[in-house]
Amino acid sequence: MLDAVVVGAGPNGLTAAVELARRGHTVEVFEARESPGGGARTEELTLPGFRHDPCSAAHPLGAGSPAFNAMPLERHGLTWLHHPLPMAHPFPDGTAAVLARSIGETAMSLGARDAGTYRRLVAPYAPRFDTLAADFLRTPWLGLPRDPAGWARFGALALQPASLIARRFHDEKARGLLAGLAAHAVAPVSGVGTGGLALMFAIAAHAVGWPVARGGSQSIADALVSYLRALGGQVHTHYEVKRLDDLPPARAYVFDTSPTALARIAGLGDTYRGFRYGPGVFKIDYALDGPVPWTATEARRAGTVHLGPTLGEINGALHAAVDGRDPSVPFLITTQPSLIDDTRAPAGKHTLWAYGHVPSGWRGDATEVIERQLERFAPGFRDLVLARAIAGPPELAARNANYVGGDIACGAFAGLQTVLRPKLARVPYATAHPAIFLCSSATPPGPGVHGMSGHHAARAVWRRLRS
Repeated sequence: MLDAVVVGAGPNGLTAAVELARRGHTVEVFEARESPGGGARTEELTLPGFRHDPCSAAHPLGAGSPAFNAMPLERHGLTWLHHPLPMAHPFPDGTAAVLARSIGETAMSLGARDAGTYRRLVAPYAPRFDTLAADFLRTPWLGLPRDPAGWARFGALALQPASLIARRFHDEKARGLLAGLAAHAVAPVSGVGTGGLALMFAIAAHAVGWPVARGGSQSIADALVSYLRALGGQVHTHYEVKRLDDLPPARAYVFDTSPTALARIAGLGDTYRGFRYGPGVFKIDYALDGPVPWTATEARRAGTVHLGPTLGEINGALHAAVDGRDPSVPFLITTQPSLIDDTRAPAGKHTLWAYGHVPSGWRGDATEVIERQLERFAPGFRDLVLARAIAGPPELAARNANYVGGDIACGAFAGLQTVLRPKLARVPYATAHPAIFLCSSATPPGPGVHGMSGHHAARAVWRRLRS
């Protein structure tokens, strides 16, 4: 009998498997797709030689992950690459706010009236990012944070909506930059906790950057698989699990799946009936004949570019997705990894990764409105398009079963579910069955390629196995 079986070879499932194998347990992972990866995959979606990330692309929380940083992933092939600027937030007049590695450079890009406010918000935390990240990416059942006083101070900010924190600023550059960072929650920036996510992304940029993985996000999953195998673990692909009986006998079963799928496979009934999924996204991967012709020169050096200048425009786009309305002026999150990674495209060519927000399960085509927004900030963009791979919510859900209705966060970032995922419980990874656990991004600390949900779930499993 195995000690543990993990269902789903995404970053959290693989991290859980590694953590258990490091403690000497026998572990096997079962993945329905043809290769491991989950939200960390890289594929030739458009043309030969153009390698695209179907989901995650830039990894501030991956580079700052306590779980990843405790593993020798570099020895197993993972290399982080950094653009000259982590992120640019252009405006229609050709100017841009930037999120730079330097707090000073970032503050200066926001204008004289807001530079000091920005410094006061982030400067106290950037030097202690390792401790902050460990506390931010933790779960309350572990006890006190590493830095209780610092966490209490940051937490008072983190619980606020980004729209409330934005009132500290005078001008649109700072407000827009903050709103764009908060939009990674895939929720309106007026929501509780969106301010904390925005500030955490900003602080991460100053401390560890917003890197991409050389060779694509698949390199993260490949490094985890390589390390797991070095520890004696096994990974099985092309293995769809429909019920618990499909799996070999084990002392514990760990699911890197949506709560809905876990309940169905494990026969847990309506255990997660109150769990809510968020809006979907519409994603386009581009093969380009050259670099994106951004009007703002800062955007030409940035790894990530946010398109939607003002807080009002960004919040409007997110509200439309949540309210079930078709996108008209979408807020776009884009990345351009081929600027610094020559493995992503043939010589002289480039890739662009872009998505906007749409209602859950939306079956429309947002290509026109997305490209209209790209042209707004990069006139002539369409002339460079060699091919595009389009994926709306149905296609994203078919590609990754955890993206229910196209929700790439595997659960709405709203209300109490912002902090109580997937439901109110002392140990959120445990279930009604003592041998069954959940480790996906539906559990704390939530979405992102950082492996911390798997890390914490493994601790819960380990305690169960030890007892």
